[in-house]
Amino acid sequence: MMKKIIYILTLVLAVSCTGMGTTDPYVGNLNLLKVTADWPGDGFVRLGASVLVEDMNTGSRYSSLTDGSGEAAFSLPNGLYRVNLSGRNGSDVFNAAADKVVVSGADKVLQLNLAISRAGSVVIKEIYCGGCKKLPEEGDYQADQYFILHNNHYETEYLDGLCFGTLSPYNSTSANPWGEIDFIPIIQAIWQFPGDGDDFPLAPGEDAVICLRGAIDHAAQYPLSVNLNKPDYFVCYNTTYFPNTVYHPAPGDKISTERYIDVVVKTGKANAYTLSNASPTLVLFRAQETSIQDYVLVPENITPVPGSTVDNVVKVPFEWVLDAVEVFDARSSNNQKRLVPSLDAGYVLQTDIFLGRSLMRKTDEAASAASGYEVLEDTNNSLNDFYETEIQSLHE
Repeated sequence: MMKKIIYILTLVLAVSCTGMGTTDPYVGNLNLLKVTADWPGDGFVRLGASVLVEDMNTGSRYSSLTDGSGEAAFSLPNGLYRVNLSGRNGSDVFNAAADKVVVSGADKVLQLNLAISRAGSVVIKEIYCGGCKKLPEEGDYQADQYFILHNNHYETEYLDGLCFGTLSPYNSTSANPWGEIDFIPIIQAIWQFPGDGDDFPLAPGEDAVICLRGAIDHAAQYPLSVNLNKPDYFVCYNTTYFPNTVYHPAPGDKISTERYIDVVVKTGKANAYTLSNASPTLVLFRAQETSIQDYVLVPENITPVPGSTVDNVVKVPFEWVLDAVEVFDARSSNNQKRLVPSLDAGYVLQTDIFLGRSLMRKTDEAASAASGYEVLEDTNNSLNDFYETEIQSLHE
């Protein structure tokens, strides 16, 4: 099927932090890794897909673009690598990924399984989970987590009935007990927006702020934090399931009770809702052909976490997912993928915690100018779509 192979070679030499400069100790002992995918028919655009290869031990990165045959090649030292491919074909986005690719002593051809999906309408714009310092007091603060949703579509969307949650395992550095599964394991609780279908519209380019913890003015006591007591903000609040007032104090006076997001089902034992502050995975979804309330009543739709006696997960189908973002802990070389490539083929790195940093989706400048409202990047690959900011977007 492929008549000609053009090797596009881009080798980025990592500068050593130990003072070795740009000298590559592996020169003269390199292997050719050729990356391709199980591409669809001849009409599918294969040229120019982004391929990123990362050394899982050192963090060194090598990047290239696919040629017209859908291939890219890298000259690499022996090592263990993570490979990520992503691109766009018209209105479709496509991604592929592989972890723990061994390159050792010989050339290698890696064929990736391609996942093709559509860009979303309501997407996750920002995740602030890492907390900040308590300055001028001593210590760290993490009762101020929030995330922001954005309508990336040209029509008004409605938040009514949308659900969200986080994955098992909580952290990217934890052992993943699931192996190959055909569902999303939502742990601890599922939250659902209120409304009867048209109560909470989100116009094209508009945002919605969701307070995962206290919807209060945190910055009044800790200036490096944020004020989450604002009109039109939503809050996760249920004192029956999550009574810990340190993380779930009574919402502020500017928060309408109509904007309290409630628990559909709780499957863990914690008294405060837990989103990893270093490496969460956040999933936005909507039940299809059933209500989420009816779905969780079916016993086989809830299953224990392997090896745990206290935690269960809800088995959310892949096709229900509207958007998902995976975060890796940049302080570790032991990050494990939790999401399948069709939902998020990559990850966004969070470099540290308790510094007020946030994770933000990039703006598509060209699409925004053409549309007349803010359009965000959405390739279903957080390597491309997200970046880390120095400060929360809601900081005043």
